[in-house]
Amino acid sequence: MALGFFSRLKEGLSRSTQKLGTNLTSVFTKRRLDEESLEQLEEVLIAADFGPEVAENVIETFRKTRFGAEVSDQEVKDALAKEISKVLTPVALPFKPNPELKPHVVLMVGVNGTGKTTTIGKMAKFFGDQGLKTMMVAGDTFRAAAVEQLQIWGDRVGAPVISGKPGADAAGLAFEALKRAKNEGADILFIDTAGRLHNKSALMEELAKIIRVMRKFDETAPHSVLLVLDATTGQNAIEQVRIFKEIVDVSGLVITKLDGTARGGIVIALAQQFQIPIHAVGVGEKAEDLRDFSAEEFASGLVGDTNVEVSTTEVVEEKEAE
Repeated sequence: MALGFFSRLKEGLSRSTQKLGTNLTSVFTKRRLDEESLEQLEEVLIAADFGPEVAENVIETFRKTRFGAEVSDQEVKDALAKEISKVLTPVALPFKPNPELKPHVVLMVGVNGTGKTTTIGKMAKFFGDQGLKTMMVAGDTFRAAAVEQLQIWGDRVGAPVISGKPGADAAGLAFEALKRAKNEGADILFIDTAGRLHNKSALMEELAKIIRVMRKFDETAPHSVLLVLDATTGQNAIEQVRIFKEIVDVSGLVITKLDGTARGGIVIALAQQFQIPIHAVGVGEKAEDLRDFSAEEFASGLVGDTNVEVSTTEVVEEKEAE
């Protein structure tokens, strides 16, 4: 039986869940809630990359409502899932291209290795399956592997890929691609970019140039700037958001590789700190392993068995798959 996305998300987050669950059990085994246990709980949450603000909110909730009472690790999990869901719900916004733009220009940014190129391919397939005409630009012109990878995705999803010679000017390539996308009536134009953070000034200059040159043709482009983050980097993801926000106006986040990390809590820290929409999360290499971000599903998947409900859509999907 093919696993539904929620099952794959839970499976992907299992390392984070196991680490968190083990630590919660060690703190709470039907004991009275006192200052010592609250302090230990705060340490567990911060160690799981939840961030100090979320940890503090959970602690305050327990201090006000259950102090001096007996609590189990299950009650802590339920309360934690609700707190996580509360933090994530305002930023859980699926990416929706504007049908009036033709094309809706999406500039994809992120450091090398985050899965940026693969994410473009997955998104092109997703929207192509919905009947939209997509085009892709191999704007990371210095990495031959990135160009080749995007062309493979283009062949797979039936979307044109605009590429140039190795080391070609990415801004010029984006400009020509935008003109072509406009002429051919494309609905979405995805632009891949380089991500060499070790040379921040060069990256800043290149991204600024891509935007400046595209605006000579369409002064509103790009319409979305999506930052792709690798969940396995933990707290480094926060620094990456800071840097890219300095360079470009990041409009949304895509978080990949949640299936390979025990640091799933970083998603909550990002939401709390930046309030940038989280459009999608990835739990694997296949196209269907990238899906719209759901606060309830993520909270339940991260904390483990809780009484927090997941979306009815996923429940129906998984029953149909049985």
